[in-house]
Amino acid sequence: MPDRAPPQVLYVEDDRIQLILMEEVFRLLPGWELCCAETGAEALASLAAQRPALVLVDMHLPDMSGLALRARVAADAALAGALRGVRWIALSADDPGALVRAAREAGFDDYWLKPIDVPRLQRDLQALF
Repeated sequence: MPDRAPPQVLYVEDDRIQLILMEEVFRLLPGWELCCAETGAEALASLAAQRPALVLVDMHLPDMSGLALRARVAADAALAGALRGVRWIALSADDPGALVRAAREAGFDDYWLKPIDVPRLQRDLQALF
């Protein structure tokens, strides 16, 4: 039986400290591959070239909001079709309030608060896949 490719996660985040933290977290998660994008434009290019199993998106990117990124993907029929079944998680340090509802309406599967709770992240990844 051939080895299965590890599930790929695209993490879209402009804060270098958060990127480094997530890279370290994923080093502790065997069987997962983390790719990073620092802007919405980089994320769109990455999504056009590869099909991650999960997209983690910061809600405040330098060139667009996480909601705008999700809307751009949804508006591109070919890209949206190619990404059908990909899970999307919104990430923010903001008080969730109305943002959770807006994220869900935009097509996000969940909303996680920063700072990331590492044990919860590990549990949630196992539950998702």
